[in-house]
Amino acid sequence: MVLRVDAGTALVLREAYHKMQALPRGNHYALYDYVRGVVAKVAPMDTFFVGFLQGSDRVRYPYGYEDGKYDDPSSHTFGPSGPTAWLLRMRQTYRFGYDNGATLNAGIPCGDVNRQSEDGVIVPMFRRTKDGPEHLFGMMATYSYTPGVYDDNAVRALEWLAGALAQVLTREVEDREALRLLPAGDDTPNLLTSDHVMEYLSNRIAVLRGLAGQALDEPAAAAEPLHGYLDGIIRTAEQTQSELIEMMLEADEGPERRFLSLTEAQQRVALLLVQGLDNEALAAELGVRLPTVKTHLGVILRKYGMESRVQVAQDVRRYLAR
Repeated sequence: MVLRVDAGTALVLREAYHKMQALPRGNHYALYDYVRGVVAKVAPMDTFFVGFLQGSDRVRYPYGYEDGKYDDPSSHTFGPSGPTAWLLRMRQTYRFGYDNGATLNAGIPCGDVNRQSEDGVIVPMFRRTKDGPEHLFGMMATYSYTPGVYDDNAVRALEWLAGALAQVLTREVEDREALRLLPAGDDTPNLLTSDHVMEYLSNRIAVLRGLAGQALDEPAAAAEPLHGYLDGIIRTAEQTQSELIEMMLEADEGPERRFLSLTEAQQRVALLLVQGLDNEALAAELGVRLPTVKTHLGVILRKYGMESRVQVAQDVRRYLAR
């Protein structure tokens, strides 16, 4: 079906598609930042954010923008009346006009909490599954303090953009899942661990510390208060790097310990449980008989000390997210 948007919007979206494909894979900040810029070409925007569901009641927001400034990433537990619950229930785009913003304003405020949005669109992002309905895994939202700015043309464009963003992210997930099916080994980076996260953060902070050090060597930095600010950035970065290492000592290693206690065959079953497959689908996916699947599940539950496959799936997700 041809997207029903005006010619100018179509040109913007066509260019966006090619540039999104060309962005370096894994650089999500650049991806979200570019999508925000495209949104601003399509319709007025005061607040923009991208959020992802995790577990049964949490949303993590890795990217947000408010009134021309980057907003700090955050995580929230969502309730039964806000936008996230609405998306899960209705599985379609939320528009301010549906209820005059009642659902939007029932959620946790974002951006400038002293101002109330007068229009907004929240688009769900779906991921394909092998069996059953598409999985709703995230959302892209844009709000405005001006009423009536998101007409049908803008909403269709936003839905297309959210779909394109979901496709890029889904391809990365599919590639990781393919790697996770390989036997674990030192040369196979198939699982994200807490060590990977710590090393990434420590390296990025080291880059910031280095930039602050270079700035401190500039003649203009000798004057106060700039010298004090830069010196404070360097000392804070050093402290943060040290604390990251110590925080890893306190991290919950239970999910990793439990997953690694499984045999390779059991690990494959545990990874497929995350996708919500039933016993018949597991047997088909693994190419084994149904009794074999039931035996694996029984052993997994016993090793995990849990009563249900849902609990195991949640624990495996925690391990994969470390």
